Amino acid sequence: MNRQRQDDHDIILAVRDLVVEHDGGDGRTVHAVSGISFDIRRGETLGLVGESGCGKTSAARAVMQLPRPTRGSVHLEGMNLAALPRKDLRPLRAKFQMIFQDPIASLNPRRRVRDIVGGPLAVQGELGTEEKNRRIAEVLSDVGLNAEQTMERLPHEFSGGQCQRISLARAIILEPKLLICDEPVSALDVSVQAQILNLLEEMKARHALTMLFISHDLAVVKHISDRVAVMYLGKLCELAPAEELYRHPGHPYTAALLAAVPAPDPKRPLGRIDMVAGELPSPTDPPSGCRFRTRCPHAQPLCAEQEPKAGEVSPGHTIACHFPLSG
Repeated sequence: MNRQRQDDHDIILAVRDLVVEHDGGDGRTVHAVSGISFDIRRGETLGLVGESGCGKTSAARAVMQLPRPTRGSVHLEGMNLAALPRKDLRPLRAKFQMIFQDPIASLNPRRRVRDIVGGPLAVQGELGTEEKNRRIAEVLSDVGLNAEQTMERLPHEFSGGQCQRISLARAIILEPKLLICDEPVSALDVSVQAQILNLLEEMKARHALTMLFISHDLAVVKHISDRVAVMYLGKLCELAPAEELYRHPGHPYTAALLAAVPAPDPKRPLGRIDMVAGELPSPTDPPSGCRFRTRCPHAQPLCAEQEPKAGEVSPGHTIACHFPLSG
């Protein structure tokens, strides 16, 4: 077995030098994720943010081994998932589950809720029918659904928010250690988003979950995350405790993202988004050096020559920038 030596036994997920590349056709390679590393401690929620196309979902799927990463390691409780044979990986999947972005498309339209939520139990094959039905009813109740009114119905009979509750029930029924949430509220109305976020917080406390929460919405991420990692074009550019990052962003890209977050005050002026106008670089041909330099107003020749290394500017706050912002 492949085990990672960890000084900190509270780290439940350790990702090291994760690389995800795809065939872009015509001999081109899509560099979706380019060597990112991060840890998630037990009971923590790490938010992963960035623009669409920055590689957030590719990173999440690589953690899930769907598909396996091109290179790098993914250690779950010390076990390197990326190095395990498929037959050894399957029984471990009960420990890490995922909620997908589209709550309706992620449910089989031809299967009833009883079979959808109970599917993971059927794969494990450890419970009898009576115990399995009891467990299904229990988790449906946990996510705020009436089991008697829900179990025999099909997904098209539910709203988007209800479908996401069903997805959450399916994810937690095996009592996983790690829950990966890939844009779980982006397809929902704002009022329903708040309900699902509150439900995730409640499930995290009740089931002792550790979460990787992916979103492009920084307001949502601030509400739910303990720490936040900012991703741009396949690279991590900043990682910090949530309050620290929102108060004192150190990377120009982070500052631009925060300036774009609308405030619930019509009298408050819009924030100034400090980025150079131009096309977003292609992941098939990323810029040399710092990948953000083509849009960064503070870029200098060094930024094109050398890739910035992540450095700690305060406890737990790391920035990958040659010229980080002050204060």
